[in-house]
Amino acid sequence: MKFTYYGHSCFLIETNGKKILFDPFISPNELAKDKVDISHIECDYIAISHGHFDHIADAESIAKRTNATIICAYELYEYFSKKGLTNFRPMNVGGKWTADFGTVKCVSAVHSSNLPDGNYGASPMGFVFNTNEGDFYYSGDTALTMDMQLIPRWSKLKFAILPIGDNFTMDVDDAIAAADFVQCNKIIGVHYDTFGFIKIDHDVAKEKVSKAGKDLILVDIGATIEV
Repeated sequence: MKFTYYGHSCFLIETNGKKILFDPFISPNELAKDKVDISHIECDYIAISHGHFDHIADAESIAKRTNATIICAYELYEYFSKKGLTNFRPMNVGGKWTADFGTVKCVSAVHSSNLPDGNYGASPMGFVFNTNEGDFYYSGDTALTMDMQLIPRWSKLKFAILPIGDNFTMDVDDAIAAADFVQCNKIIGVHYDTFGFIKIDHDVAKEKVSKAGKDLILVDIGATIEV
């Protein structure tokens, strides 16, 4: 399984021969400038956790070019349908879908959500993916929540993708607790450094996670790793 990081909370996972892109926010991200060309991103699916601009900015353009299936809440399906997109799997918290990559289950996230036009952006979600190459959890933007303790009922995680930037989401201390809740010791950090409010000290974050007996992976923008 491969993980490619495009900055902020945008990444692509290749599993079972399929490419799944998450929360596309690349072209407005100054940290991704000159590191990622969105015209070269190919994907079969686009999973969107909620409607905030910093999670959907490039979804429309990438979906139109690739014809990727958008996995999202029903309200986001309605929003993107009005923009001419036609390939969707509308879902909601608690639902599960079996596809050619494996299964995806939508789980709760504690956050807010509105769309760029000001309309309601649906309840924020996280995703649990079960694949033949391993299971993983992307929490989406969220606070630490007791609901995370349900995740091991549905999967044995290979890794967990968690926000660590604080202010709008969990910080690294809460991400450590979240890793305990989901019973996973490999954390890939997202949602940090993009804006002044969420800049972190990488060394301090890694040291905290290491002392907790876990691994924190911070991937360079544009880089691909094996997970």
